[in-house]
Amino acid sequence: MQEKRGMQEITGDDRSIQELLSGSSYGIDYYQREYKWGSKQLSELISDLTERFLENYSEGHIAKNVAKYGQYFLGSIVVSKHDDLRHIVDGQQRLTSLTLILMYLNNTQKELPNKVDIQNLIYADDFGEKKFKMSVPERNDCMEALYKGEDYQPNGQSESVQNMVARYNELPELIPEELRGEVLPLFIYWLKEKVKLIEIVAYVDEDAYRIFETMNDRGLSLTPTDMLKGYLLSNIDDVEKRKEADKLIKSWLLKFAEFGKDIESDFFKTWLRARYAQKIRERKKNAKPEDFDVIGTEYHRWVRNNRGALGLASSENFNQWVIRDLNFYAQIYIKLLEASKTRMSNLESVCYNADQGFTQQFLLLLSAISPNDEQSIALQKAGIIADYIDCWLNRRLWNFKSIAYSTTQYYVFQLCKELRDKDVASLRSYLRKRLEEEDKEINFDEPVYLNQFSAKSLHRQLARFTDFLETESGVPGRYEDYIVRSGKNAYEIEHIWANHFERHLDEFEQQMDFDRQRNMIGDLILLPKKVNASLNDDTYEEKLPHYIKENILAQSLHQAGYEKTPGFRQTIERHNLPFHPIAVFKKKKITERNNLYSALAKIIWSPNRLVQQVDA
Repeated sequence: MQEKRGMQEITGDDRSIQELLSGSSYGIDYYQREYKWGSKQLSELISDLTERFLENYSEGHIAKNVAKYGQYFLGSIVVSKHDDLRHIVDGQQRLTSLTLILMYLNNTQKELPNKVDIQNLIYADDFGEKKFKMSVPERNDCMEALYKGEDYQPNGQSESVQNMVARYNELPELIPEELRGEVLPLFIYWLKEKVKLIEIVAYVDEDAYRIFETMNDRGLSLTPTDMLKGYLLSNIDDVEKRKEADKLIKSWLLKFAEFGKDIESDFFKTWLRARYAQKIRERKKNAKPEDFDVIGTEYHRWVRNNRGALGLASSENFNQWVIRDLNFYAQIYIKLLEASKTRMSNLESVCYNADQGFTQQFLLLLSAISPNDEQSIALQKAGIIADYIDCWLNRRLWNFKSIAYSTTQYYVFQLCKELRDKDVASLRSYLRKRLEEEDKEINFDEPVYLNQFSAKSLHRQLARFTDFLETESGVPGRYEDYIVRSGKNAYEIEHIWANHFERHLDEFEQQMDFDRQRNMIGDLILLPKKVNASLNDDTYEEKLPHYIKENILAQSLHQAGYEKTPGFRQTIERHNLPFHPIAVFKKKKITERNNLYSALAKIIWSPNRLVQQVDA
């Protein structure tokens, strides 16, 4: 495409990632500088890329086969070109995310014998200096660290830098096993050569902004929600009922908008998948999209094509589906959205699961809920399922198993079908038995340890331990404080042993053995960021007087933590927990604390939770 206007022109060409990033560098225009993508958007992108790649891949393929693989269109970007730098007017979220993925893949393939050269898609060699293809000065230090695979602390940095670090650190969980090992180079070839974008280039800023505004003009394109709304209303013959249904839908769309962009589409996808989807696409070559997949991209069209299965045979059916079913599930969905933001009675696990970044929980929560349920029963069912998810997730995380969308999607969908329309008693019984069976394979017997992949989940598990002990001891729990990981009020994982191997030569001959023991969960607690920094190099004996001033888990190391604390002592006795003060913190004591934390985990995430929950 090429449009000429006097001496100016606007061009549009489809380009592979290789073509886009191997040429000019891209800058970010001042008015849209922040990178804002969250876990959900990155997870969906990787899931889409994975599915499209695996549609083509077959075992035994080599790099040459990738040349015949199908393409994947990732949308368009709008840039304003000045000399060798192209300012991104629209599309930086995708390009930044792709750059993070490329850096992670580049680091992951380092040990492979047939690695693919993609460094030129990440940076250019500018007379001996690195010049990143996403050229934003305030992000360079972060980009350099991530490119080298180094830990980077974004404290005090811009929102973009904090989000980039958070998304990069999630990639080990998001990249599925199917893409690892000998398959990885083939995926990288496909990603750089077969994933395409339309690059629309203007040579005057005003033209670029006009294109951006035109493409994003809300009046020019209908969303799937708009089209579904139109379809439903057009099938309600009674004018007054149609007006009532229209008013109702609009009111819910406004409420969804209060929770953020795309929430209304998330609602329709989740509701329809949870209640109606029967099949999901298999991960193999030429597998066709099934109900689950079509709903994810074209739920408006899926409803129209499946009106019979939905019972939409008459005008009154359509009317009832809006004023009864849609209205009912929208109410529940809003309640669950609220519960995901802050702990609510009997729905605490909804918040815990959201904090773990598990984006599929609403699919399971809605699956067992029928429009014939009273709202109190519906929320009770949601609470039971959320408790199961909480137990299931933490077992997986403790055992270093992925909870990423791509890894768990099939499991979640199959469980969703199993839970549909179960009553409260059946739901409790079924999920408890399921958890007991799973407990035989993945449990809390072996201690978990800290590494770059487990840091986030371990932080949350330590927060849960601390909050649990406080609540059980009659002290207000402060879970919401403990899970803050950045900013001046952040809590950090504190190693009880400082990083000084030379202090432990009596127990360790090798630095590696010391590091392994130091990173076991038994050597970890949570402390406020400022306190953690101030104690960084202190010996255990020097730290101990400070611990008594902190949370209950830190206090438990000190003798005074057991004095004048009847609630804590009763908690220890009630749950038979092996707490005791520690004057000298040796290797054996870390093992004891490992066992203590395992005991706490078994209590907090016990299958018995699904029985003990008090009915509303």
